[in-house]
Amino acid sequence: MFLENTVNHTEQFGWIEVICGSMFSGKTEELIRRLKRAQFAKQRVEIFKPKIDVRYDENEVVSHNKNSIRSTPVPIASNILLLVNDVDVVGIDEAQFFDDEIVSVCNNLANSGVRVIVAGLDMDFNGKPFGPMPALMATAEYVTKVHAVCTKTGNLAHYSFRKTQNEDLVLLGETLEYEPLSRAAYFKAMQEQKNTKK
Repeated sequence: MFLENTVNHTEQFGWIEVICGSMFSGKTEELIRRLKRAQFAKQRVEIFKPKIDVRYDENEVVSHNKNSIRSTPVPIASNILLLVNDVDVVGIDEAQFFDDEIVSVCNNLANSGVRVIVAGLDMDFNGKPFGPMPALMATAEYVTKVHAVCTKTGNLAHYSFRKTQNEDLVLLGETLEYEPLSRAAYFKAMQEQKNTKK
C-alpha cells in the first residue's frame, strides 16, 4: 500500500514516486487518482506525457477505462523543465518512452521541492527493463508495482506479451497487440512464438 509523504515545511525538498507494472495493470489509473487528489487539495499540478502517445487523446492522459486528466505532450524530457512553473506536483505518464534525461529532470524537480509522480512500464515486451524506468525506480523514494490479471491463468501478471510479430521496441497498442501474462504463461507464450518463427 502506498502511504503519501507528510510535508515538512522546513525541508524544501520534494520526492519521486514511481508507479510501474505491465500493461493493463492500472498504472495510469493510479497516476490520475493521485493527481486528482492533489488538485482537489488545491495544489498546483502540471502533467506531461510523451508526444508519441496518441492512443486515446493527443493532449490528455487517459486510462484504459477512460478516466482522463489534462496534460501537456512533450517530445523530449528536457522540455518538462522549460514548461514547469511554480508547481507543487508534476505528473508524468508513459515515462518509458522518454529519453534517459527524464531521470535528471525528475531529480531536478524533486530537489527544487516538487512532488514528482511518474508512471511507466517497467519491462518491455521481451521482458527486459524498459528505457529509463530502472534508473527512475532506483532514485525514487517510493515505488509502487501494480499488477494486471493474467489472461491465461488468472494469476497476477507482470509481463506484457506482444501478440503480433512486430519487433520494434515501441509499438503503441491495446488488447489486439498485447495481453498481460504471469511469469509461467509468458515463458510458455514466448516459447510457442519462438517455435512458430522457425
